[in-house]
Amino acid sequence: MRRSFGRTRPSVADVPVAEVPAAEVGGMPTTADSGEAPGTHGGGQRAHQRSRGRRTLRLVGPLALVGFAATACERPNFGYPDGVTNYSPRLLNLWQGSAIAALVVGVIVWGMIFYAVVAFRKRSDVLPRQIRYNLPVEILYTVVPVVIVVGMFYYTARDESEVTKLSAHPDVTVDVIGFRWNWQFKYLDPGVGQSSPSQNQIEVTGRPGEPAVLVLPQNRSIRFVETSPDVIHSFWVPEFLFKRDVIPGRINQFELTVTKTGTFIGRCAELCGTDHDRMNFYVKVVPQAEYDKFITERLNAPVPSSSASSSTTSSSTTQTQAAGASTAVTATTSGSGQ
Repeated sequence: MRRSFGRTRPSVADVPVAEVPAAEVGGMPTTADSGEAPGTHGGGQRAHQRSRGRRTLRLVGPLALVGFAATACERPNFGYPDGVTNYSPRLLNLWQGSAIAALVVGVIVWGMIFYAVVAFRKRSDVLPRQIRYNLPVEILYTVVPVVIVVGMFYYTARDESEVTKLSAHPDVTVDVIGFRWNWQFKYLDPGVGQSSPSQNQIEVTGRPGEPAVLVLPQNRSIRFVETSPDVIHSFWVPEFLFKRDVIPGRINQFELTVTKTGTFIGRCAELCGTDHDRMNFYVKVVPQAEYDKFITERLNAPVPSSSASSSTTSSSTTQTQAAGASTAVTATTSGSGQ
């Protein structure tokens, strides 16, 4: 008798073999009369089926490897969007590796499931031989998942450290202020010329119905310094393939280089209140010469004395009265930057 899953079941050896006369079975000798060991014929069938399954696996395995090798030269994006920054190839490579690893594991698991369904389907009422444990298989399905998780963690940590790394001297530094419910951008270091007290400080503030436009140069390192005077927001440009929260009382920074020109929409990716859906802005990436012209015009633009005296008040009220920003703060230089 054998115990399986808490129940006692008869084994093959415990089932008596009925002796049937040869005349009743058409002259064919029974197992006892033929001298064959019990289970010899069934064992031969099982061995034949196992060998046939191994042949199938030997045929399917090389075909699968050939298929993966054929697509290795030009791997698909697996739904990942195309980015416009210097980190886009690294992020895409991480996504593709994760997707391929998941597909390989899925194919193996589904293959083993279907193999078990076909190879070990019920053929008779006789209880199959029960196996208490299989040490090599148990070690395999314990070690392999650990290796997969450790490998994915390594590549994720490696790429994350590169994406979040800050350089000592970025080309352009922009202060990002998220307030309810709009954005303000200040060019702390525009990367063009030398700032002087007589020059303007370039600020761009969004108004209701008029999103702020942030102009950036192509192929220049840009550092974003984020802060908020009220609640948590999140600076997100989908084409950057990156976002970072804007948290009150905390300064968050990240740095990247935009490699393609164009106008890209940005959004707040954190639910921040009533008009969260209106917190849009635009990032306009232009060639270096056009950016230099834009910055030079803004730095040297004449500012009336009345507006110059109110610019300081504008900067302070952005921080203290942003919660009631039904009327947006007037930027020092021409509003939205368009």
